[in-house]
Amino acid sequence: MSSVGQILTRDDLVRRVQEDRAAGRTIAFANGCFDLLHVGHIRYLEAAAAEADRLIVAVNDDESVRRLKGEGRPILAAHDRAELVAALRWVDYVVIFPEPTAGPLLTALEPDVHCKGTDYTADSVPERDIVLGYGGRVAIVGDPKDHSTRDLLARIGKST
Repeated sequence: MSSVGQILTRDDLVRRVQEDRAAGRTIAFANGCFDLLHVGHIRYLEAAAAEADRLIVAVNDDESVRRLKGEGRPILAAHDRAELVAALRWVDYVVIFPEPTAGPLLTALEPDVHCKGTDYTADSVPERDIVLGYGGRVAIVGDPKDHSTRDLLARIGKST
């Protein structure tokens, strides 16, 4: 795999996952807005990558970020956020998704492990039932949730 992850369409990603599975590789899946990349994101994705042979990162599209985070967000456009995430050495594939949750992607891809950050518990992951339903597992990964884009934006606002 190249040192830079690939940004793929959903259909291309499904094909790539099928190829990886045929080659005996395991698949981890992580998702988020990744609006301003910070150390918490890095630690989350590094830990997610350690769960399998390949790491897919699903990035919320601009409208879904607005719905989740409010007006004024995202700071960066979806493709820019995807490109930043794809540049991380642990990330193999990136896909942008419009849905409010990653459920439809998980159903289409059936990754071996769905990784969520430490702001979740294994029981509070919204897509938990989907993942367990196809025989996957949920992993809570990364460092304690003491980093956030919201806090970073507040600090930037105070310094200007």
